[in-house]
Amino acid sequence: MASLLLPIIYLSFVSLGLPDSLLGSAWPVMQGELGVPMSYAGIISMIIAGGTIVSSLNTARLICRFGTGVIAACSVGMTAAALFGFSVTDTFPVMCLWSVPYGLGAGAIDAALNNYVAIHYSSRHMSWLHACWGVGVSISPNVMGYCLSNQFGWHMGYRTISVLQIVLTVCLILAVPLWKKQTDSGEEDTVAALSFGQAVKIPGAVYIFVAFFGFCAFEATAGLWASSYLVGYRGVDAETASRFASLFYLGETAGRFANGFICDRFGDRSMIKAGTVLMILGSVMIFLPLGGDTVALIGLVVAGLGAAPVYPCIIHSTPDNFGKEKSQAMVSIQIACAYCGSTFMPPIFGFLAENVFSLGLYPVYLAVFAVLMLIMTECLNRTVKVSLR
Repeated sequence: MASLLLPIIYLSFVSLGLPDSLLGSAWPVMQGELGVPMSYAGIISMIIAGGTIVSSLNTARLICRFGTGVIAACSVGMTAAALFGFSVTDTFPVMCLWSVPYGLGAGAIDAALNNYVAIHYSSRHMSWLHACWGVGVSISPNVMGYCLSNQFGWHMGYRTISVLQIVLTVCLILAVPLWKKQTDSGEEDTVAALSFGQAVKIPGAVYIFVAFFGFCAFEATAGLWASSYLVGYRGVDAETASRFASLFYLGETAGRFANGFICDRFGDRSMIKAGTVLMILGSVMIFLPLGGDTVALIGLVVAGLGAAPVYPCIIHSTPDNFGKEKSQAMVSIQIACAYCGSTFMPPIFGFLAENVFSLGLYPVYLAVFAVLMLIMTECLNRTVKVSLR
């Protein structure tokens, strides 16, 4: 069963990444046709993020009732429907309505599949699966770019990705009996649907929630504001800045493929610590005036490589840290915290850089979250060691 399910799960992780970069790549054209300000992309992003947080927090309850296979198929189906809705929409309010199932579908499958892989597969598969997410994120801007450059329009870009999601939905529906075999074995019957209040009382839970929040705040801020910092503060030309800003994500994706070959050997905790230290080092390199702009540009790549193992290894270590029974609830809340970090902290940086400090705050802001992560994960490790005695 594992050999049959694994390709489906890999494809699902590619599917997770496909919608994530569509809005950013299409919005410069979309906002003109929709007749709304450029800033309205933030409204759509916030609605999607809100839906993702809500569905993530309720994933454990849904899995207890319906099982992982059904939730995965329904979630991708909702995302496919929302993307198709985007492709036939010409008004901003209707697009906001379609953003609700868009977010709800994305959050549920993210939490469900991450926990399933954490329990049933090795750390290397978790790293490769999150690299597949990076593949999906890389594919969709190229699809959208092709549609825009060949006069097909952004509607066709969304429609193309929706068709891919529909195909995957059919595959997941056909695969539901495979997931049911796992349920029949009794392994999924042990899922505990914990409330947030119950979860935070678990020893070490607060540490990992804060760590996940900090990681995604670091990741999202690093990717969103890299070009602005390099151009507006360091004086790097726009083309070079854009190329190296994208290398943060490319370094993260390539790093996850590479980590798959070594993470089982060194273990999740060692990989998390090493990655976090590299994130701090990258932030320092971006900050230092020594070596000119070259050191700062390399620092972005180092930060991306450091970020590579952190997310998958934190998720994969959750069953070991908190037990298989509680892992689905813990993963769900961790992902909700992750989306809170990636949704709210980059705009806060923008506000601080524009109104209080300057773009020079960028590496310091990143370093604060990286150090926070290191502290929280080390506190978690000590707490888990004590609880196991």
